[in-house]
Amino acid sequence: MRALPVGAHALLVEVADGSAAEALHAELLRRRATGALRVREIVPAARTVLLDGLDDPARLGAELPAWHIPPLSPRAEDVLEIPVRYDGPDLADVAAHWGVPVAEVGRIHAAARFRVAFCGFAPGFGYLTGLPEHYEVPRRATPRTTVPAGAVALAGPYTGVYPRPSPGGWQLIGSTDAVLWDHARVPAALLTPGVRVRFVPVTPSGRADTPAPPQQEDAPAQEDVPAQGGTSLRGDASVREAAPLPSPLESR
Repeated sequence: MRALPVGAHALLVEVADGSAAEALHAELLRRRATGALRVREIVPAARTVLLDGLDDPARLGAELPAWHIPPLSPRAEDVLEIPVRYDGPDLADVAAHWGVPVAEVGRIHAAARFRVAFCGFAPGFGYLTGLPEHYEVPRRATPRTTVPAGAVALAGPYTGVYPRPSPGGWQLIGSTDAVLWDHARVPAALLTPGVRVRFVPVTPSGRADTPAPPQQEDAPAQEDVPAQGGTSLRGDASVREAAPLPSPLESR
């Protein structure tokens, strides 16, 4: 771990890898929630965490290497369910890379439990971790000039959902009508760092497909994630659902 000063009141903390960044982010949130840490902003990235609004960044930078950062541990908490049609144009390429039938790609992806590691690229775009390492896929050799909003995609160790039409080089495996970014919602982003996510397969008509078997949660202890506009809580489980899919996307 290395803490670098940024201006007069911020630190950029570098760590070894993405898992270490997620664990540090969770621990910082926990300490802020208990009052043990006074910081205005905590912004995770792939292998760094930025802390802004510190009273004494030099002191914290000296203390951080001695902190015990617990690994992400299991915890029952809200899970945001995003309905997805596994109808992406790159399904066959991903299946070939994984060495499985095309129909297995959606099942494997939906069986994983994801966590938003950090956000970037575009407003509302979250980088989700959760797929085992052997399911990593490369970006496309030639990026598309336009990827439709709601496209569910893979690249490297990450899953992402495009919040709006944009160029992109990720492998497209599905589509959703969930609104990823809404400036009238608080927070505007549906996916924020630390949120747990499960992708739920649905048919083109919007009906739930055969559900994936439940898996044990591996979420870290951290601040409760506030309920977000456009979602609802189930009464029988700690699960939040994004809006259902009435019909397929018209464009790919």
